[in-house]
Order: sequence, then structure tokens, then C-alpha cells
Amino acid sequence: MVKASHAAAVGLLALASWADAGATPAPSRSFDQITAGRAIYRQNCASCHGIRGEGAPNWERPDARGEMPPPPHNASGHTWKHGDGMLYRLVHDGWRDPFNKTSRLTMPSFGTQLTPIEIRSVIAYIKTMWTSEQSAFQRTESRREPFPPEAR
Repeated sequence: MVKASHAAAVGLLALASWADAGATPAPSRSFDQITAGRAIYRQNCASCHGIRGEGAPNWERPDARGEMPPPPHNASGHTWKHGDGMLYRLVHDGWRDPFNKTSRLTMPSFGTQLTPIEIRSVIAYIKTMWTSEQSAFQRTESRREPFPPEAR
């Protein structure tokens, strides 16, 4: 009898937490998602942004080509200032910094190499590099600019 009532209580708590999250809860940054994101990051992003998200040396000044080097993704950079939608587009579509003297994309597009869920996993991993204050700021920005429908 005690086991049955315990199981019922656990089930009700799980149902209540699901109901609070809304009818279609957004994917959380689960351990599996972050682990997958770390592996994808190391394979596709670390060669430019650093294995620990430290960015290129002198990333705040144009290099010899007149291009802005890859910024850090960790707490010393500015990635946390962008909402999820912007971060998704940067990875999916690539980016050319408007300060660059060249016309090429300095952040290549990964939209044909990574699925929307893989891109979201990379972003979930990057979020682990920020301070709690930076994460709170980024959550606010993401309410204004959430992930696109294909990444939800």
C-alpha cells in the first residue's frame, strides 16, 4: 500500500511539473544534449573558437586581412548577449562581421552540415560556459528572439 501511494505521489508531481511547463515544453539542456553539443563543438567549432571557447587571440581587433577573428564563446566574450534565435542563425547561416574589409563569411554556415537539433545542442553546450548572470541576461534576450520553429 505504501509503495502504491508513493508511486502515485511521484506520478502526480511529474504530471504537475509537466503541466506547469505548458502543453509543449521546450527541450531542456539535458546532460545528453550538452554532451552531444560538446562533441559537435569540438569537431566543428573548436578549431576557430578554441577547445574551451576561448576564441582567437586578439579577437577584438581586425587581423592582417582586415577581418575580425573568432570571438570567445565563454564568459569573456559576447555570445551570451544574443538570443537563441540569433545564435541559431549565426551557426545555421554563417556571418560576415560588418567591420570586415573582405566580403567572405568569416563564420561559415553549418546549416547543411548540422541538423537543427545538433545546432541547438551546440548552443546548449556553449551556454554552460557562461556565468549565472550572463545566462539570466541571455534567457531574457531569448524570450524576445527564441529558436526558430525547426529547432524547437
